[in-house]
Amino acid sequence: MAEEFVGSSDPAYEAKVLMISVAARMAGMHPQTLRQYDRLGLVQAGRAAGGGRRYSVRDVILLREVQRLSQDDGVNLAGIKRIIGLERLLEQAQQRVARLEAELDAAYRRIAELESISAFPRRDLVPTTRTSTAMVVWRQTRPTGDGRG
Repeated sequence: MAEEFVGSSDPAYEAKVLMISVAARMAGMHPQTLRQYDRLGLVQAGRAAGGGRRYSVRDVILLREVQRLSQDDGVNLAGIKRIIGLERLLEQAQQRVARLEAELDAAYRRIAELESISAFPRRDLVPTTRTSTAMVVWRQTRPTGDGRG
């Protein structure tokens, strides 16, 4: 998909504020094409209070990508729908990986912080601080025959 489509997190980019005529003009398509793509589930329009379709800048970029895949690459609409779905899954997975990596980094920083203030700067998770006071009593149960017992 288009570089500009993947990864933008600006809320204005996602806002469904463009009327169908404006979005169609920006995408270089007829408004009826946008209606058809909406019915097919390729690009999901939002709805205004009066029921009119509303599109975001992200939708317009996606519409351009649909047009490119269809005209330049010869992909049919079912294939385009599948590509869009896979791109969304990939983007979600990348966001999740980034979030998990940030959590892991924070955990490592916290461990380092705790180790630096600990009286026992050891790499293991459960430092032992006490020496054992246990005593083992040994009793010979039968003579060994060497004269000591």
